[in-house]
Amino acid sequence: MPHTVVLVGSLDTKSDENDFLRRSIEQAGVDVIVVDTSVLGEPGFPPDVLREQVASAGGAEHSELVAAHDRGQALAIMAAGTAKIVAELHEAGRIDGAIALGGTGGTSVASTAFRALPLGFPKIIVSTAASGNTEAYIGETDLILIPSVVDIAGLNRISTRIIENAAAALVGMVTKQQTTVPTSSRPLVAASMFGVTTPCVTEARRLLEEHGYEVLVFHMTGSGGRALESLARQGFFAGVLDVTTTELADQLVGGVFVAGPTRLTAAGSVGVPQVISVGALDMVNFGSLETVPEKFRQRTLYEHNSSVTLMRTTAQECALLGAELARKASAAAGPTSVFLPLRGISAIAVDGGPFHDEDADTALFESVRAGLAGSDVDLIELDTDINDPEFARTMVDTLHSAIQAHNMHPAPASA
Repeated sequence: MPHTVVLVGSLDTKSDENDFLRRSIEQAGVDVIVVDTSVLGEPGFPPDVLREQVASAGGAEHSELVAAHDRGQALAIMAAGTAKIVAELHEAGRIDGAIALGGTGGTSVASTAFRALPLGFPKIIVSTAASGNTEAYIGETDLILIPSVVDIAGLNRISTRIIENAAAALVGMVTKQQTTVPTSSRPLVAASMFGVTTPCVTEARRLLEEHGYEVLVFHMTGSGGRALESLARQGFFAGVLDVTTTELADQLVGGVFVAGPTRLTAAGSVGVPQVISVGALDMVNFGSLETVPEKFRQRTLYEHNSSVTLMRTTAQECALLGAELARKASAAAGPTSVFLPLRGISAIAVDGGPFHDEDADTALFESVRAGLAGSDVDLIELDTDINDPEFARTMVDTLHSAIQAHNMHPAPASA
């Protein structure tokens, strides 16, 4: 069966480049459906999906966009229309991959459509924005951005090589033979990890795998937390082992690993069994030491490596974090347990460690206890640090029991 990919591009300003990309893919034996997202100029070659169709799918007439001369509005309409068209192509089984090239505007339009495609579905954008902060384009997806190096403004010895490589990459993805292990039927469990909670999660993963689960470990760097939440909300997981909730601290204080205000809500909202702990709530994350804001320079800082500087959370901040964690845990529709490791919430918060602070830990624990009082959440306190094997084992046993009970007596659909 022949393979087909969708190519999203502005055929007025980047006609030659898109045509070269199209031909590079077709020469490899893959069919291409071209979607034109241009607004002002005339397309350089005939597309398969006209720009008028894209605008209409986005809720406007193309002539209205031309008359308005509002680039922001036009991009928003064309992005919405492209997303709808690409989704329809995918749902109809007509495409095996997606590709685009562009500057910030073209990247924005294409990424809006491509982010909605499922994990594992091949999707590539050659972009001038690929070497900067790409969070707005990628989100929590597996979208691949390839740096264009030079601007996408004509074909030259650099741009043609990069475009050819992108075409070859996509062709390889959509035509590859299945050589990996067949998809596992084992139930999935998500686990949240940071460097300072790695021993705990490593042991927990081993124990969960012994119970027959497949474990997906997420690194809590903002994007990791968003990915965990997104997949949990989509119903991927039988359970969530949320050992490391450090992103809440960055959200509160202003660190760089922010997962957003919905962190720690998805599993609860869909009733998935979860166990939660306070892993790495002793720290806020910044870049290299010189990037730490001046107002924090007198705080307790720790250089994790040359690119990451950690700042110890205060007792006041820990009280707020404990209340936030308890509030979100209490709102869960499914079975939920919260674990407190009384001898250290990270590898560097144990007695003698650089972030050991009894007052801050006490404020955190007392706030969690107060916030969970009267709720249906089980609070389990262990006289260990978070990386003690006993702590991992008890969390795993609790989650495994909750998953088994939940499968026997699933929550009502309205939960």
